[in-house]
Amino acid sequence: MNSIFDPHVIWFGLVGVLLTGYAILEGFDFGIGSLHLFAKGDEERRRLLNVIGPVWDANEVWLVAGGGALFAAFPEAYATVFSAFYPAFMLFLFALILRAAAIEFRSKLAMPRWRGLWDFVFSASSILACVLLGVAAGNLARGIPLDRQGEFTGSFISLLNPYSLLTGVTALSVFMLHGALYAAVKTEGLLHRRATTWVTRSLVFFCVCFAMTSVSTVLFVPNMTAPLRANPVLWLLPALAVYATGNIFRETRAGLYGRAFLSSAAVILLLMALFGAGLFPYLVYSRSAPQFSLTLMNASSSLTTLSTMLWVAAAGLPLVALYSCLMYRTFRGKVRLDSASY
Repeated sequence: MNSIFDPHVIWFGLVGVLLTGYAILEGFDFGIGSLHLFAKGDEERRRLLNVIGPVWDANEVWLVAGGGALFAAFPEAYATVFSAFYPAFMLFLFALILRAAAIEFRSKLAMPRWRGLWDFVFSASSILACVLLGVAAGNLARGIPLDRQGEFTGSFISLLNPYSLLTGVTALSVFMLHGALYAAVKTEGLLHRRATTWVTRSLVFFCVCFAMTSVSTVLFVPNMTAPLRANPVLWLLPALAVYATGNIFRETRAGLYGRAFLSSAAVILLLMALFGAGLFPYLVYSRSAPQFSLTLMNASSSLTTLSTMLWVAAAGLPLVALYSCLMYRTFRGKVRLDSASY
């Protein structure tokens, strides 16, 4: 595994690309959902739902593709992660189901209590999904206890440690910022002005969480910073993430919310790249016994399987990307309510 052309390394990168695509695209969905209750009145909340209405379910294709790629390329890691995080993943899926139900059911009746109930469900499930994704990432970064067979030996409560909870809140903060910027891009009038206020507050929230998580990682998660110490060029990733965050501030002050949204997407991309760089070559790091960790080599499918699937990925991934581009191009522009709206 000395070359970037090694199939193990390529598949590590492909899984990362797919999950990063999910974080960027579904991230603003989650962010808008987390901010949903801050909208005032039924019309504003309807407009927020219609900001993501044409795209929210298509964005989840990236999660399905990423999970499928992990299962096919690294089945041992897939089995360990899903057994270790089984309660969390069930909660996450439950949150996704509730979000979908809230979007579809909210406008079926005009009763204020009915709509208020589904507004709360939509927002609460979005927040829960954000935090759970961050908690899972935090535990993978920190490491989980594994035995010689690569099986999880901890408990669900042990996953709710201070570091993982901090990364969960950080994930919520970056998705809220991402969603607020997307709302500012897609809305106009009073709701647009309200969204710009959300952007400012979410940016401060993210900066505080980002700083706390960075310091905690350096102090308490040395396995994630070891690759950066061994290869100093990787310090460009956190440096660029800080620069992109600063660029959000500059662009929003100039009223260029489209550019600021691209900068927030870049922040998510760089944070995911930093996560991957810190984890490499591990897929699941064993905190209690590092020798039992699952790596690209000992948790992968056969070389023949990896090589064959690369042809499938080479054909399928561009189609997924093209579909996403066409979808966003079709539904570009400001959101306005009509008879077909939620």
